[in-house]
Order: sequence, then C-alpha cells, then structure tokens
Amino acid sequence: MSGSDPRRWLRDARRAMARLPSLRLTRVPDAPTLPVRDLWPGDPTQGARLLKGELVVGNSVRALQPGGWGDSNGSPVLRAAAHSFTWLRDLRALGTDAARQRARTLVSEWIATPQHDPVAIRPDVVGARIAAWLGHYDFFAASAEDAFRQKLMARLVGDARALSAAMPVEENEARGLTAIKGLVAAAVALPDQGSFLSRALRFLPQELTRQILPDGSHIERSPATNLSALQDLTEIRALLQAAQATPPPALGPSIERLAAALRVLRHGDGGLALFNGAREETSSLVDLALTQAGRAGRAPTQLVDGGFHRLQAGRSVLLMDTGAPPPTGFDRNAHAGTLAFELSIGRDRLVVNCGSAPAAMSEWRDALRATAAHSTLIIDDTSSSELKPEGLGRRPEQVEVQRQEASGAHWLEASHDGWLKTFGALHRRRLYVAASGEDIRGEDAVESATPQSFAVRFHLHPNVQATLQPDGEGVTLRLAGGASWRFRADGARIGIEESVYMGGSEPRRAEQIVLTSEAEGPQQVKWAITKLG
Repeated sequence: MSGSDPRRWLRDARRAMARLPSLRLTRVPDAPTLPVRDLWPGDPTQGARLLKGELVVGNSVRALQPGGWGDSNGSPVLRAAAHSFTWLRDLRALGTDAARQRARTLVSEWIATPQHDPVAIRPDVVGARIAAWLGHYDFFAASAEDAFRQKLMARLVGDARALSAAMPVEENEARGLTAIKGLVAAAVALPDQGSFLSRALRFLPQELTRQILPDGSHIERSPATNLSALQDLTEIRALLQAAQATPPPALGPSIERLAAALRVLRHGDGGLALFNGAREETSSLVDLALTQAGRAGRAPTQLVDGGFHRLQAGRSVLLMDTGAPPPTGFDRNAHAGTLAFELSIGRDRLVVNCGSAPAAMSEWRDALRATAAHSTLIIDDTSSSELKPEGLGRRPEQVEVQRQEASGAHWLEASHDGWLKTFGALHRRRLYVAASGEDIRGEDAVESATPQSFAVRFHLHPNVQATLQPDGEGVTLRLAGGASWRFRADGARIGIEESVYMGGSEPRRAEQIVLTSEAEGPQQVKWAITKLG
C-alpha cells in the first residue's frame, strides 16, 4: 500500500466485502418493514416522455428504454440521473398501468444487467436509487410477482450494505447528503439492519458542518444546490420521525437556515435565480420545499457567507452575486459570473443570466458557465474565472462589497480581482435601486494601469421584447405583463445581440443588450433601467 491512502483502501475493501453474499447470512426481507414516502411531486409530462424512451434532465435528453441499460453514453450528470431512478416519480405522476409496467421493467432489467458504469455505484447515486426504489415501492413493486420483489429486496439490501461500507463519502458537494439520505431510508425500511442508522447518524453532523454555511447558504453557492440540500435534509428528518429515531441536534437548525437562504434567492415569480448551475424550477416545488422545512421566518436581505445580495423595492427584485467562487472541491458546477445580477419586476423576469446545462456535454456546459453568459462585465472576452471540467482554475480571490439603505432606496458597491493576474485589472460595479423600484441605475468600471477593451452584457428573458431606439442611445423593453421600461447608457456603444436562455424547461432564443468599450475609450460606463409611464 506504499504511496496510497490507507483510508481509501480500507473503505474500498469494506465495500467489496459488503457485496459478498457469503459474508452476510441474514435473511432478506420479503418487503420493506416500514413504508418510505417520497415527498416530491412528479411531472406527468416527463412521465409520458419516459414511456417514449426519453429521460429529460434539464435541457438534455438520454434514451431510457427496455434493453438499454448497457448504454454508458452521455455526460456523468445524465448517467447519474438515469441510474438514480428519481424519475420514478414522473411515472408515478402519470399514474397509468403502462407507467407502472415501464417502471417495473426498467428496474428489473437494471437489476439483471451487470453495471460497468462507475457512475451507477457512486455513493450519492446509490443513495438516491435506494430512496427512489423504497419511496415508490407501492407504485411499481407491491403488486408485482414474488420473484421480482425478492430480487428487488436483495439488491436493496446489498446496495445499502455497500453504501454503509462506503461511509464517509469522499466527494465534496451535496452528494454526501444524498448518500446519507439513502442509508437512512434503508434503515427505516429494513430496521433489522441496525448498523445502517447508526452509521448514517455518525457522519451526518460533519456533512452539515462542512456543507452549510452559517447564513444558510450551501457552500457551492448555487440556488439549485441549496434547494436539493434542503430537500434531502427534510426527507432525512421525515424518515427519522417515521423510525422514531432522535435526529442530530444540528439537523433542525440546518434546515431552518437553508430555508431562509432559499427565500433570498427567489424571484418575484417564485422561481430561483440563475447562479452557479441553477435553473428556475417551478415555484410550486420551491413552495413545497419551504413548507416541508417549516417555520417560515422573514427572509434576510443578504447572505454574507454565501455572497448574495437581494435589493427589493416596490415590485422590483434585484439579486446580485457578490461573493468569491466556492472553494476547490466544491466548484464542479461553479460559473464565472462574479458580480452578475438578475432583475425581475413582479412576476416578469427582465435581466437574467443564461442558465445552465449541467447534464450536457462539455461544449454547451462550459459556454453557459462563461462570464459572457452572465449579466456582468467581461474584459477582452476572457472569463473572470478559468473554467475547467473539474471546477475552476484562476478565479477572483478578493470580492469586496458595501451596502447602504435609506428611505427605502438601496446602494450596492462591489469589486473583484478576477482579472488581476491576466490584465492587472479590477472590475468595480455600483448599483442603485430607488425606493419605488422603478429606477435602477448602475456604473461599471475597469480599474487598470493599462486601458482594456470590455463589454457589459444584460441578458434579457425570452419574454422581453427589446427595440433599439432610432437614435441608438437607448433600448425600449416591453415585459410579458405589458409594462414598458427603458434602458439607457453613457460611455459605451449600445447594441442588441442574440442570446440563449437555458433557465427554463426548454432552450429558448433570447436577446441581450451589449455595451461595448474599446481600450482607447472610457474605462467606465453608466447605465439606467427606468419604468415608462
């Protein structure tokens, strides 16, 4: 074992031994002893696509049909979604006999097919699969033949033993919480396996400390991860209540803090802001997650540890990323969007980021992670953080922010040094939101000994109609709800260019306002977004 990590070797040995049936002589139960309930709604539209053999993850699609479990094509995120079986809730939502039979067939064939894809046995995928199979047992397995149920229960026990042996989970990110959730679900459904619960509860507190910041932000700094972590923890709490087990003291406060942070990161339509790999999600899902969390308190106006500010006035909500990127190991889905902002008016989104495609192959995924896909400044078409498949390389190290409020108006000033090493430059952004919410002003500046060429991008939601004014000095913006706003700028050339929006259920064409300044031009641009009429 010279040169290797003995802890990893021991854990791998435990996992291998756990899968040897000769070493485990306890009887496999005929059915779960206690029921496990899946808390989240499925989508019947996605269930119908599953009947056609299509699994949709974000804006990516993978073939998922009988006889296809040997296919290991697609991104790791797409493959993980297939092997996790969380899509069973979509078939359940469809609720037909055909959906039930399709679920049963796919589970049966998965059990019978040797799994050579390492993603299929990753701890978080195993945990999600255990929770999904148990949470939907009554839907696809309870009325099945004895032979199917025996094979299912045998695989559940085997996977749970392997998952228990794999603890603690090495991966950073929110994956550890999903793995623990699966082990707790197995402990509830299979109470004879007493070690499952004690092992899960042994490692849960350290995951809570490692992943959840004091202000309730998830360390990945993604609204999407914040939501998924909240879902995992509320499921764990419900499972422990079902088993009449005492939860760790930190579990309840962690859920409350996650819920408070999630409220900060919502737009007026109830969906999520599009930072660091997030998509809108449906407002009903976010509402349900917050309801399950309980104890709805007043949302704060900023997340100091997470690095987000919420400026709300009148019907306007402006959300801005004012934090340094997440640390190495937690930055797999991080975007180069430092100091980007989004703006919604009531239920209409106006200024957005382009969204994400974490399940897509690298070209699309990285294009949406780049600074150019965010509503912020970019120098010389170079992202403020270096994008790598495993996370970020060069990145802003110092992000400073100051906030003031008076008589309902908000001022925010922030800067970052993401281009200090490449261009010797700082980006400084100042924002003002009037008390009425109908006058938003900004100033973007490049501070550098050597003048730089730069662009400031304002990506518009697809429902916004943008018209360049005849004099070229402004843009009229018409929202879906009928209200009109005007964009003006000083110190740069205004243009309207094509964009793409990947924040919703399908890719959509969109537009963006682009302010362009050459190196010989001003290093500062002022802009304003004001309501007309």
